[in-house]
Amino acid sequence: MKFPTPLVRGTLLKRYKRFLADIQFPDGSEITAHIANPGAMLGLNAPGSEVWLSKSDNPKRKLAYSWELIKVDGVLVGLNTAWPNPLAAEALAAGKIKELQGYKSVRREVKYGINSRIDLLLQDDAKPTCYVEVKNVHLKRGSTPGAVAEFPDCRTERGAKHLRELTDMVVAGHRAVMLYVVQRGDCDSFTTADDLDPIYGKALREAMAHGVEAICYDCRVTTESIDWGRPLPVEL
Repeated sequence: MKFPTPLVRGTLLKRYKRFLADIQFPDGSEITAHIANPGAMLGLNAPGSEVWLSKSDNPKRKLAYSWELIKVDGVLVGLNTAWPNPLAAEALAAGKIKELQGYKSVRREVKYGINSRIDLLLQDDAKPTCYVEVKNVHLKRGSTPGAVAEFPDCRTERGAKHLRELTDMVVAGHRAVMLYVVQRGDCDSFTTADDLDPIYGKALREAMAHGVEAICYDCRVTTESIDWGRPLPVEL
């Protein structure tokens, strides 16, 4: 997935009110950018960090710039939670997710459960319908090698709700998959951040015990694109 327009480099001054960040450009000018990320962004919001922004030409937008990437320990990390869904759909169409190959039909944002929409609905006459929920991952607290990607980075009642709904789909005779998309390339495995949200970790283990599958892939992140990467083992 290539960024629609060239990204602009800046320096992070501060993040605040969850969705706002003040950025300084190399010429000394400062702007406020939007952050499409409601999480805590642990380790990814240190003032002075090198960041990369996209700019919208839409005159109706209150903030023209969006914060896309941050460089941490020499590694670019994607922050925009809007990208994992199209990334997964693109990878699925290209046959890059081996666990989800062989379906004739792929639909996005289909209503199911209780006031929910499934990110990807895979259908084929010869297979059970497959419900795929996509989650963005960017948290890493260990050092390489052997670094672990973790989810979530703060409490998420919505995430636990999605796991219960996926379990209901399995009980109804369908297939259900949690797909974790790690927007960085410096991790070697995936697990749940049980110290940050023990309820979610417990919910995922219970869902998997009932047949919900959990798979994880990382990404190759550059200032030009975010591309589908390697499968990471899920270790709970």
